[in-house]
Amino acid sequence: MSSDPWPGEWLRGVLDVCVLAVLAEGPTYGYAITARLDELGLGAVKGGTLYPLLARLEQADLVTTQWRPGVGGPGRKYFALTATGRAELARRGSAWRDFAELTAAIVDPEPVPETHPTTPRRTTP
Repeated sequence: MSSDPWPGEWLRGVLDVCVLAVLAEGPTYGYAITARLDELGLGAVKGGTLYPLLARLEQADLVTTQWRPGVGGPGRKYFALTATGRAELARRGSAWRDFAELTAAIVDPEPVPETHPTTPRRTTP
């Protein structure tokens, strides 16, 4: 997958909810989060972007951390969703779906069916 498939400003708007969604799959560590996001098509997320985000999520009580010993190497800091984090994922996920639908309708409007004579027809330029 390309390391930059999406504009940076798009990623900044959605990265927190995507990280929460990855953590909903189970506790994991930073590098595995970036690998999973890339695998899902979001692209490579740099550590300098991910770790401050994880720190903010921890401060907001959306994730907890735990150091685990490494197998044949140094330990790793694992991140896991809290109950508050799961609720926030549901809230933000719902809001994001609504926003994405609205944006799609603006970018690619469909004509309003003629069965609604009081509704003005939308036309594409």
